[in-house]
Amino acid sequence: MIRPLFLAAFLLVSVKANSQSVDTVKKSPVRTLTLQQYNAYLKGEGGSEMAMVAEINHYPMPDKVLKLKKELDLSPIQIKNIEAANNYMRRRRLQIGGSIISTEKALDSLFRTNKMDDGKLIFYTNRYGLYQGELKNAILQACFATEKQLTPQQIKRFEALQKPN
Repeated sequence: MIRPLFLAAFLLVSVKANSQSVDTVKKSPVRTLTLQQYNAYLKGEGGSEMAMVAEINHYPMPDKVLKLKKELDLSPIQIKNIEAANNYMRRRRLQIGGSIISTEKALDSLFRTNKMDDGKLIFYTNRYGLYQGELKNAILQACFATEKQLTPQQIKRFEALQKPN
């Protein structure tokens, strides 16, 4: 009786272990960031959740608008200006993401090697806060610039297209 139960438990654990996602198997090069966070910062995609205040108030993310440019019937001038806002946001996200990764590595190293002190802690955490603020500003600036390019009808159409069916 115990042997079949043991075998069933072993099989269940084996199946579960083999079904892990790539993110749980691969480790991030930065111990204090998940692989998903690390890759997002590295690719200039980090911080999208920071746009919520803009998006819920009808200031859309430029990349989302550009994906629907045909459905929204954007003019060439609108596309050019929204692409400029999107390129600015992406460039800043790449720059700031690199700074966040460097700061996380520095904090981890200082704690791991027992070289942390009050001054270093204040310096790096303030710096981290600055980067988060700069990232949010870059994203919100892009949303603000995008909204300026759209008509009220295009914003309504965009929001209707964003809703799940």
